[in-house]
Amino acid sequence: MKKLKWVILIIVVILVMIFAYNFIVKTVFPIKYSEYVEKYSEEYDVDKYLIYSVIKSESNFDENAHSSKSAIGLMQLMKNTGDEIGKKIGIENVDLYNEEMNIMIGTKYISDLIEKYDGNINLAIIAYNAGTGNVNKWIEDGVIKADGSDIENVPYKETNMYIRKILRNYKIYKFFYTK
Repeated sequence: MKKLKWVILIIVVILVMIFAYNFIVKTVFPIKYSEYVEKYSEEYDVDKYLIYSVIKSESNFDENAHSSKSAIGLMQLMKNTGDEIGKKIGIENVDLYNEEMNIMIGTKYISDLIEKYDGNINLAIIAYNAGTGNVNKWIEDGVIKADGSDIENVPYKETNMYIRKILRNYKIYKFFYTK
């Protein structure tokens, strides 16, 4: 009888730990703005968990975020990028602090980068942070491979850490939110 009580106690403790772990992870890696992320990731054919990962890494879901380099909103877009992508999709007055518009334009931009790099998410995310000019030059100069398999060779420290962070977050989102 005493053994059975210990087994039950251990099972209860394990279940509580699993619940607490899932709760903590889902608090740290939330799903927010899902109506926009779901809509535009489907429209532009980008995995929604990649978009959540970018938002988590860029602004931690703060729609009023702005960087010292003038990146704006949830997906931390530069004004000129927002205007350029906005024009492509028929938006004249781009407001990057508007949650829906920021996610729409950011997702379209990532979609365009994925297409530019033939479906290679690594290169697309590196370009999202460092720009296509840098990525193209690094590939041309042999600094990184055209297949994006050697992200550790990205020469900009910030971008090197950025791609790792995005990929880590992407794995976490996929693991905890896919059934």
